[in-house]
Amino acid sequence: MKVIANHLRVGNVIEHNNKLWVVEKMETTQPGKGGALAQLEIRDLRAGNKDKVRFRTQETVEKVRLEQDEYQFLFETDGMYTFMNNETFEQIELAADLIGDQKVFLQESMVVQIESFEGEPLSVALPDTVTMEIIEADAVVKGQTASSSYKPAVLENGEKILVPPHIKAGTRVVVRTEDGSYIERAKD
Repeated sequence: MKVIANHLRVGNVIEHNNKLWVVEKMETTQPGKGGALAQLEIRDLRAGNKDKVRFRTQETVEKVRLEQDEYQFLFETDGMYTFMNNETFEQIELAADLIGDQKVFLQESMVVQIESFEGEPLSVALPDTVTMEIIEADAVVKGQTASSSYKPAVLENGEKILVPPHIKAGTRVVVRTEDGSYIERAKD
């Protein structure tokens, strides 16, 4: 669908030079002479390359609408992750690099959002948080203050995380999937 360049926002996906780009930054500038310009910083959805482009604010740009579907994570085999569409029960396999660093937080039966364009999956979004068990936690060092000190711990998936001193092995905690940071102790 065609939209005026001035109406683009961060996160929109556009088609430019026969490629799909996501808008990462958008700024409108008014040069001394002539009309205003929309200056965009964009990233290629498939290759990951970044580029900067300018459009006249009234110029039309092809905005792409991505399909978002809920899929359930089933299992991983040799670096390929299998998901099932919750409505059609169709299964798809995705490579680990498409999921990114968040793949360590995938849990069996977890529901994720998969964005695709014309049937081709482009990204996988996990839930914002996940509850996991601490399997190993360092002892508290005497003299540490409780307000600002964190100690290393290991989650059930093998990932290292920093937790408050009161967290012990066997405790279930809520972790942010975006960056793997501790949020709170899980409510049982």
